Amino acid sequence: MTAALESLLTFLPILILGIILLFVLISYIKIVPQSQAYVVERLGTYHTTLGTGLHFMVPIIDRIANRISLKEQVADFPPQPVITKDNVTIQIDMVVYYFITDAKLFTYGINQPILAIEKMTATTLRNIIGDLELDECLTSRDTINARTRVIIDEATDPWGIKINRVELKNILPPRDIQEAMEKQMRAEREKREKILRAEGEKRAAIMSAEGESESLILRADARKSAAITEAEGQAQATLLMAEAQARSIEMISQANPHPAYVTLKGYEALEKLANGQATKLIIPTDLQKIATYTAAITETMSALKGDASTVTAPEDLWRKNPTNNDA
Repeated sequence: MTAALESLLTFLPILILGIILLFVLISYIKIVPQSQAYVVERLGTYHTTLGTGLHFMVPIIDRIANRISLKEQVADFPPQPVITKDNVTIQIDMVVYYFITDAKLFTYGINQPILAIEKMTATTLRNIIGDLELDECLTSRDTINARTRVIIDEATDPWGIKINRVELKNILPPRDIQEAMEKQMRAEREKREKILRAEGEKRAAIMSAEGESESLILRADARKSAAITEAEGQAQATLLMAEAQARSIEMISQANPHPAYVTLKGYEALEKLANGQATKLIIPTDLQKIATYTAAITETMSALKGDASTVTAPEDLWRKNPTNNDA
């Protein structure tokens, strides 16, 4: 029993040493995740850059100097005071989007590369904004972003950094300048409102005048069409009446009416003239013939009531009374 215990105590340190060595060997087996890179130094000197996957390192001799993310990153820098060309101090804060292209250069190229990018961004902005006036700064964001990105990208290329985008987040002029700008914008808006209102009133007046003009033209055309239609109707009615009268006369002529009928129609016309409606009266100068005509009418009416063969024509009456004829 004592010999077994002594043997266990002899192998125990060896067992512990073996376990420690096993853990050390396992610790030098590295698995690099996606979008990351490990910078490895051997005896204090850069040895290699481990990419994604499983890697074995030499224990004690190799060590990981830096773990770097290859994803695109964003750096939000605090506002920087910048003076414009017209001597206005404004506060500008920027956002820089970048990613690391070379892990070795990023590790050994410069100390504190993000701080270096911040300072370089501030100095670049001062140079660019110093050549622009305040209004140009407010309206030329894309130009400022593009120029700043190109300059910073060229400067950070030796550090293994690629600048993708540079964006101006805020441009803050002094308070008094902001108030003046607000008053100017308010005046511009009021000016545009008055112009738009005047143009609307002008357009409305023009459209109203055009409407009245078109209305007058349409009314005139309507009156013209009505007058033409009425005249054509009257002309057609007159023509039809004339044609009817001509046809009536023609039919009467073709019928060879009795002289008594003609005489009766003539006296009907005289009766209409004497009804008091006419303003002019035509009175025969031969009053004796009036009596003769009266007698003829009386005889004619009697003949019409009785035998038509007994009707005496006015010419026969005149022949029977030659004295009246001579008179």
